[in-house]
Amino acid sequence: MLCPVCSKPLRKAILCNTEVDFCPSCLGIWFERDELRWAKDQKDESLNWLDIDIWKDEKKFKISRERKLCPVCRLPLYEVSYGDSEVYSVKSSKSGVKQFNRVKVDVCNLCYGIWLDRGEFKEIIEYLKKKADFEILNNYAKNLLQETAEVFIGPESLREEILDLITILKLFKYKFAVQYPAVTKIISSLPG
Repeated sequence: MLCPVCSKPLRKAILCNTEVDFCPSCLGIWFERDELRWAKDQKDESLNWLDIDIWKDEKKFKISRERKLCPVCRLPLYEVSYGDSEVYSVKSSKSGVKQFNRVKVDVCNLCYGIWLDRGEFKEIIEYLKKKADFEILNNYAKNLLQETAEVFIGPESLREEILDLITILKLFKYKFAVQYPAVTKIISSLPG
């Protein structure tokens, strides 16, 4: 397989207990189907319940500006935003101009592989941590219902869906305890 950016051979590596292909020159990473989700879940187990379906709206797919080719299929990759991600980055340190940039990933709609340029995996994890914090505190009931439904309808295996549900229950407990320590103290002191 050849790198979509610099056309050099990709090498195998282990990233968060997931075998991926990477380019030793540009440090981009190729994830075959489901490998990005597996790596994300291993990188931070508290994020396992939070999955982004980048395939749901193919109308948002745009041919990659750099004309990147899929390492497997050798067809053009499509560029798509990773969910509603925004990464805060400094455009110019001298002028202090700051802007929000969406995390863009390159996808193959044939083999469902995903190409991440250098640093994009880290940006995705940072985005997911911020999103998880918001979702747990602001949309807890909706997410709890969704994860409960997914135990029965998927898309992951039953074991993975149950683990996702347990994670969201634990996260709420911890977030609630941090946000409302007085209430947590009262509940803890009740006879059990």
